[in-house]
Parts: sequence; C-alpha cells; structure tokens
Amino acid sequence: MTSKKIRVLIAKPGLDGHDRGAKVVARSMRDAGMEVIYTGLRQTPEMIAEAALQEDVDAVGLSILSGAHMVLVPRLMELLRQQGQDNVRVLVGGIIPDEDVPRLKELGVVEVFGPGTSTKTIVDTVIRAVGGEPAHT
Repeated sequence: MTSKKIRVLIAKPGLDGHDRGAKVVARSMRDAGMEVIYTGLRQTPEMIAEAALQEDVDAVGLSILSGAHMVLVPRLMELLRQQGQDNVRVLVGGIIPDEDVPRLKELGVVEVFGPGTSTKTIVDTVIRAVGGEPAHT
C-alpha cells in the first residue's frame, strides 16, 4: 500500500438541511487518517462532481435524507463519468428505501448505508473500496 492518504469528499446534495450525520461521518473518516473535504449543504450534482475533480478525491460520500436520491445520484454518476472520474468510488447514506438500493448499485454506487450504520463500518467500507488498508481496528 502507498502512504498516500485516502481523500474523501462528503456532500449533502439537494435541499436537505440536516447535516449532523454527514459531519459525524466526516469526523470519523478524519480520525481514521483520511483527508476529508466537506462541501456543506444544498450542493448540486454539478457542484459535487466539480469539487471531486478539483480536490482529486478517491471517494465521494453522499448524505441524502430528502428522498431525491433517484434523481441526484444518477446525475452525479453521469457527470463523474463525463469528467473521466470513473475511478472515484461513490457511497450513499441516508434514508434510502431498500427497493432503491439495487438500482443505485447498478449505477455504480459502492454501498448504501441506512440510519444507524456504525461509523466503523462506513470507514472500513471506504478503505476497502479504494483499495487501502484500515488505519486502525
């Protein structure tokens, strides 16, 4: 494994104004030794894709509580591909109905996390998704 730190962009797409969970996940990723960029609230897929490109991230974590995931995620995945960012791993957390998970994974989403998922599970999944090793156990 290289000594390069995993770089993760955490984003809140759409009109959802609740970001406590996203901030907890971002802090856990930092504590695990990752470099984390938090974009803040009310991001468009275009803003997220551009930030991912500018920040040269390994992964994008989306926190979506608004129910707009089936519009926002496909658009983001399309933009990442158009920008040649096929290597960027996308993970989604929030209120996602079970029946939507297979479609999100077909689009290329690595994993979908529901409420109550431990931060350790999320961190370990990101590490595995980008081909790294856990910073701690």
